[in-house]
Amino acid sequence: MPRDQVQVIGQSPASPEAAWAVAGDFCGRWHPAIATMREERDDRGSLIRAFTVQGEDTLYREQLTWRSDSDRTLGYTHLQGIAGVDRYDARISIAASEAGGSTIEWSATVEAPDPARLAAICEGTKAIFEAGIAALSAAAQRAGKPGAARAMPAPVSLENITVDTAPRLALTVTPPKDGPLCLFLHGIGGARGNWDAQLGAAGNVMRAAALDLRGYGGSALDPEQSTVDDYCADILRVRETLGGGKLVLVGLSYGSWIATSFAMRHPDMLAGLVLSGGCTGMSEAGRAEREAFRTSRQVPLDAGQTPADFAPAVVEVLAGPHASAQVRAQLLASMKAIPSATYRDALSCFTNPPERFDFARLSMPVLMMTGEYDRLASPAEIRGVAGRILAESPRPDVRYETIYDSGHVCNVEQPEAYNRVLLDFLERLPR
Repeated sequence: MPRDQVQVIGQSPASPEAAWAVAGDFCGRWHPAIATMREERDDRGSLIRAFTVQGEDTLYREQLTWRSDSDRTLGYTHLQGIAGVDRYDARISIAASEAGGSTIEWSATVEAPDPARLAAICEGTKAIFEAGIAALSAAAQRAGKPGAARAMPAPVSLENITVDTAPRLALTVTPPKDGPLCLFLHGIGGARGNWDAQLGAAGNVMRAAALDLRGYGGSALDPEQSTVDDYCADILRVRETLGGGKLVLVGLSYGSWIATSFAMRHPDMLAGLVLSGGCTGMSEAGRAEREAFRTSRQVPLDAGQTPADFAPAVVEVLAGPHASAQVRAQLLASMKAIPSATYRDALSCFTNPPERFDFARLSMPVLMMTGEYDRLASPAEIRGVAGRILAESPRPDVRYETIYDSGHVCNVEQPEAYNRVLLDFLERLPR
């Protein structure tokens, strides 16, 4: 299939923040060619813009496939309107310019069976991009400083319950609400209480619950070694107990790996997938790397120590450089509370992955976040995984965000920043 690329780069005296405030409005009418514009949503809640242009009756439709406010990038794909095109994927990126102001890049990859038609589409695209960058710059200068961040809603009430079928599972839940169930899964050194700030916020949108994984907090550890299939079965038990509709899984680190493992097995059950500080876990590591990871973390256990003994050292790895004493105390308490048997069980499960993930199975909207100072799942790594999901998913709808001034447990260190992104994601999912 003949393919070509279009790239237009322009400069603007407006700040990157001001330029992004305009460009980031996917359904905004800032481009001079736009005559009419309306917002649509598909069956997953993915954003689509339907528009006409000056002097034409043709209806164009484009779907947002990628967004990152922290990177100031968005991507979209053509659905309808351009005659003779097989594929049209575009991307806008805004960065700070060394000379001051902003550098705006607008690019597209175009495929069409007829080379002459391909050339005509690319020529028209270049003109559209050039006019768009000029209009964007002017609109950003007029708009000035971006508005304040959205205010957070008052947290809803929380209740602790148990699922008493063996093994017992402990949950913190919000009041019943129509729509999907949002289920939070903590990391290997955490517990369900680490999600309290997110539960209180998410409960305004849909029913939410945080689960203690097997052996953590109020949940029982089965005598047999836990497997990822056991965790997936536990998620299904929670779903059945709280009302068996669609799920939104929100994971942190180990919990992200479990959430992605569930998505591999039950993609049709998920309305959305939120992965923080991880995704692939040990699923793409070689045997030697997995063994080294497990052995290094079991050394203190084999020497007779408990997680409470080496918790301070773990917190130094998890916390960002500016983490408050209160945050460090919360992370320390979570780590100190883990029984040695539970920690061994989780390490063994994590380092014996049953599969390599196939991102082509992820047809639901995906949100990925990680801390600016995360030593275990860096922004470069998680942004790269998000890009792979964008490339491999049959219906990509991917958002990536860096949570600034936070370490690995970014939801605990920066709960308001985390919650703003999370609520944006949850609010647009079908209910």
